[in-house]
Amino acid sequence: MSRRQNSLIHRIPSIVQSTLQSAVLLGIMATPAAAINLNLKPIGSFSTGIFANNTAEQTAYDPITQRLFVTSSGQKQINILDISNPMEPSEFTSINLASYGSPNSVSYNNGRFAVSVTNEMPQNSGLVLFFDSEGNSIHDPVSVGSVPDSLTFTPDGTKIIVANEGELSDDYPDTDPVGSVSIIDLTTFNVTTASFNNVSLPSNVRLFGPNADNPAQNLEPEFVTVSQDSQKAYVTLQENNAIAVVDIASGQVEKVIGLGFKDYSLPGNALDASNKDGGINIANYDNLFGMFQPDGITSYIVDGQTYLVTANEGDSRDFDFFSEEARVGDLLLDPQAFPNAAELQKDENLGRLKVTNTLGDTDDDGDFDELYTFGGRSFSIWDTDGTLIFDSGDAFEQITAEFLPEFFNSNDELNLFDDRSDDKGPEPQAVTIAELFGRTIAFIGLERMGGIISYDITDPFNPFFLDYVNNRDFSVEFNLNEEGAPDPTAEQLAAVGDLGLEGLLFIAANESPNGKPLVVTANETSGTLSVFAVESVPEPSSVLGLLMFSSLGWVGLKRRCSTKFSRWDNLNQ
Repeated sequence: MSRRQNSLIHRIPSIVQSTLQSAVLLGIMATPAAAINLNLKPIGSFSTGIFANNTAEQTAYDPITQRLFVTSSGQKQINILDISNPMEPSEFTSINLASYGSPNSVSYNNGRFAVSVTNEMPQNSGLVLFFDSEGNSIHDPVSVGSVPDSLTFTPDGTKIIVANEGELSDDYPDTDPVGSVSIIDLTTFNVTTASFNNVSLPSNVRLFGPNADNPAQNLEPEFVTVSQDSQKAYVTLQENNAIAVVDIASGQVEKVIGLGFKDYSLPGNALDASNKDGGINIANYDNLFGMFQPDGITSYIVDGQTYLVTANEGDSRDFDFFSEEARVGDLLLDPQAFPNAAELQKDENLGRLKVTNTLGDTDDDGDFDELYTFGGRSFSIWDTDGTLIFDSGDAFEQITAEFLPEFFNSNDELNLFDDRSDDKGPEPQAVTIAELFGRTIAFIGLERMGGIISYDITDPFNPFFLDYVNNRDFSVEFNLNEEGAPDPTAEQLAAVGDLGLEGLLFIAANESPNGKPLVVTANETSGTLSVFAVESVPEPSSVLGLLMFSSLGWVGLKRRCSTKFSRWDNLNQ
């Protein structure tokens, strides 16, 4: 499939409307690919009552006790929630981790939870802690690398894989710990460390900033997924725009795959680049590229082939002693590559867009011939060699612009229209996969304006959009403090819903407390944990007929997304 063909799947509402109505008029029955229609409905929520302090980040679920472990780095604890009634999640107990450090991630397997914890001195080795569902420690802490971020059990339950980010910080500029991947053998609890020393790197893997000449220090593992046969781990290296492949049996990094760049001049690859243009302007630009820079990653198998699914959030290195961030308006642009530089660098065009200052001067003459911005504003499917199979292009911005135009690209604290367009847009943060009704579904969480986007990815070469839901009440306005920063009352925080989606979890029907499939979100800004029921909606033939006879077109689809806000039905009418 060409990029142009790919982009047509995600284009403007008229294409969707025309396709649906044509199918009805021709009497064509829905194909198997269109035989599933999903609706996510929020049914329950738990709040820590703490705003913007990372009190709900990652989750793991025990189907036996029907409890969730929720990491809270802001509180330096694990909150254990009872979701036996998913409509009323309640706190069971909490585990104070202050003596160890701050929790980052949690995973569950066979009656035990594993939690990764960053040392109080983050440049030192971190820990993995082990608990039962009651919150009791069941094993001595296991030492791993610096800043252990994501961790997961292998599908066979014999090992835990830990992505040790080993990142720099402003507090310790002279100490740059190495990034690595720890493999914990659960028979012996011995640790094997897969390092990046002497690993061959392709030229499109980003090594930049401090210690750019030392890959082991410069590469920063972020998130991990494991192949279903428990043989390979795939680890995102977000800032480096790459994925590491780890051979679990040998405990070695097999290879590092550079992900390349997204061409924003191509149809279907547009973006809204300015927060100062007073509107929604999703457009293409020559010589502008996006670094995919995925955060979340998961994997699945189709016809014996493993595919990787990434949420392309984007991230930069921005310290007091080094920053790669620059605004296009502040750069010297090459006059041949950008003959309209003066117009392009206005705030309402590309001037406000954040790009890296480490890429783009292709001829080393001191000006920028190309521009590279952070993140792909999309989700992607890759094969295990790093070939891009599918990318959602500009679909996320097109979808959110259609569903919530008044709050397009707002941030995760205030309802500021277009606020994030200059800086990674909606920021796809997390991704999880579910097998539902004979189909494979990807749920992608958006960190900034919020919400979950659902795609059918049964055919990795031909995914298509299903649903968008946002459990955020944009009618709630927060108080501001003397500095102009949000300072919500308890009532405002309770009313707003979910802000700052960080973690996504799918619970299958056979493990769910109510016998129905569920999606759980952890939201770090609002400090909420929310539960969504995954429901089917009428068969496509019924939906198509309704759309034809009512002439609702895209608005008919839009109403499927209305979960929390009935007023959504009136948008654009």
